[in-house]
Amino acid sequence: MGWLIDRFGPKIGYAIAISIWTIGHVAHGFASSVASFMLARVVLGVGEAGHFPSVVRASSEWFPQKERSYAIGWVNSATTIGVILTAPTVALFMRVLGFDWRETFIYTGIFGVVLLLLWVWLYSNPRESGKVSEAELAWIEHDPPEKVQRIGWGRIVTKREAWAFAAAKFLTDPVWFLMLFWLPKYFASTYDVDLKIVLLPMIIMYLLSDVGSILGGWVSSKLIQTGRSVNFARKVTMIGAGLCVLPLLFVTGLDNMWLAVVLIGIALAGHQAFSSTILSIPPDMFPKRAVGSVIGLGGFMGGVGGMIMAKSTGLVLDATGGNYTIIFAACTTVYFLAVLVVHVLSPRLAPVGVEGAR
Repeated sequence: MGWLIDRFGPKIGYAIAISIWTIGHVAHGFASSVASFMLARVVLGVGEAGHFPSVVRASSEWFPQKERSYAIGWVNSATTIGVILTAPTVALFMRVLGFDWRETFIYTGIFGVVLLLLWVWLYSNPRESGKVSEAELAWIEHDPPEKVQRIGWGRIVTKREAWAFAAAKFLTDPVWFLMLFWLPKYFASTYDVDLKIVLLPMIIMYLLSDVGSILGGWVSSKLIQTGRSVNFARKVTMIGAGLCVLPLLFVTGLDNMWLAVVLIGIALAGHQAFSSTILSIPPDMFPKRAVGSVIGLGGFMGGVGGMIMAKSTGLVLDATGGNYTIIFAACTTVYFLAVLVVHVLSPRLAPVGVEGAR
């Protein structure tokens, strides 16, 4: 999907991604077998893969480098709001309106249709929008002109800078997937609390993650605005975000569930601060018409890491009798390893200097 966004731009590319996602979502309601249900999941995943390439590319069009990570922090936080709203929305459709699970998939597809219409109606690049003044446009476009207009996939996969981003996503995205899918089981086994029913702990943890997403983006942008280099601002912010994940080391020994909620929430805030910052790096190094492809590569590697984490988590829990200590400890190390890998592969986060080639 990243290539598609680079080829057609975020307006058309994201519209296609939303359409595919909505079709995949609604198709779940018509699934008649395990195979057809899995096919619907694949279509959904293909559409979802266009989200971050589109929004990061759009952010690079609307915000200069000094403000971009702060904008991405807000965008990144919105995904968590979606997670928080999912449970009550499903409850509304199934318990209040009386729909079964098939009807819920079908009728909630309206949200995708509404999003598609709003995106097509509201989004355009700054020059075509007619909504910004000449002074605002000058500020948006005041970064130095790009030396390279476009880099094709054949060159992108050979660039160390692309793999710096992809490696960081491979290492850190699995932590989010772990928290998303395994936290309910952890709270059920440790505190006998069903997070599908008792929503407040999940809401607190994800709201804290939103704070981290916005704060991480703000810190990185603020450091650049005060005269620090992009390299310094991004990497220092990522190191600080990694420090915020360290409270996970103390979670498994806690009898107090609410203290565990706070510590996990701080760790999730650290993850989202890291995520907002790492998503800002591809536009720092690559031209706008290659950003989607680089983000897509990182998303793919993050998914691969997530699959490995899912399998590894199950094996560790089986071997330790359901003890999460090793798993949480491993989560605290990957952010520092990711920063190290990024620094080795791109010591200065300098823009790529390869002439555009397809």
